[in-house]
Amino acid sequence: MPKVSSVIVPYASYLRVYEPLAAFPEPERTHWTRYAGRVERPSYQDELRRSLADLLPTPPIPVPVHESGDAFVLEVDGVVCVCPWRTRLRGWQALGDLAEELPAPLLDAVLPPLVRRQAGQDYERWMARNPDARPWIRTSTWHVPLNWFVLVSDDERTYEKGSAENSPVLRYRTPMVQARRRVARGLRALRDALDEGPLIDGLVDVGRWLEEFHPRSFVELDYGGLVHVLPAEELDGDHSAADVAEGIEALRNGDGLAAGEAYGRLVERWRAVRDRRSAN
Repeated sequence: MPKVSSVIVPYASYLRVYEPLAAFPEPERTHWTRYAGRVERPSYQDELRRSLADLLPTPPIPVPVHESGDAFVLEVDGVVCVCPWRTRLRGWQALGDLAEELPAPLLDAVLPPLVRRQAGQDYERWMARNPDARPWIRTSTWHVPLNWFVLVSDDERTYEKGSAENSPVLRYRTPMVQARRRVARGLRALRDALDEGPLIDGLVDVGRWLEEFHPRSFVELDYGGLVHVLPAEELDGDHSAADVAEGIEALRNGDGLAAGEAYGRLVERWRAVRDRRSAN
């Protein structure tokens, strides 16, 4: 598969679910079985480059015309799991968030109202035919949402500094049963200590999303392209999952001071990351 360019797209992080092949109905299961056997498969950077290239024509193409047949593949203890890209579905859903991300004049310049309206109508018609559709991937720009870290633990962290041949990697990977258990425990602690708010709402939302997948799936939190804009020493010292776990445990024990300190470290770290968005 040809690449659009070799330019690194540095702003997205990902939360992915890998489902075992047995979770997919036919003929999709056969498709993914064959796909998993391929030697070469595209990367998340290839997906981003193609999406950005679609914005260059006039009028731009906000959502792919056809759904992607690509996926990420993971094998654990001999069990093959796949995470379909579903780029078209995710593109439609992302359009709904753009109004909160971009000022209206900039949004209209990048994606004219008529283009967005047509895409929205296409999405409504498609959802009427596919009411149970859901993405296997969630994407966040210029940060990792704090509620994602509730799903994983520090001992599931993998950090590879990278080399001339390979990009850096910072990710967490956990069994679905562990992720669901942590969501439930985290929600109990947060609701006992705090009023309803964005952190709780976000955790409820991600918990409901996880319930839609096979119980033997795996959940992966991947810093994605953020590793290309953060210095190696910052990546090496980033243990955000440990900070989140420490804060939740402090709330559970009624130690508001310790919880506030853990939260302060997280806010400072991720504010510095998001500030880079304004500098680019």
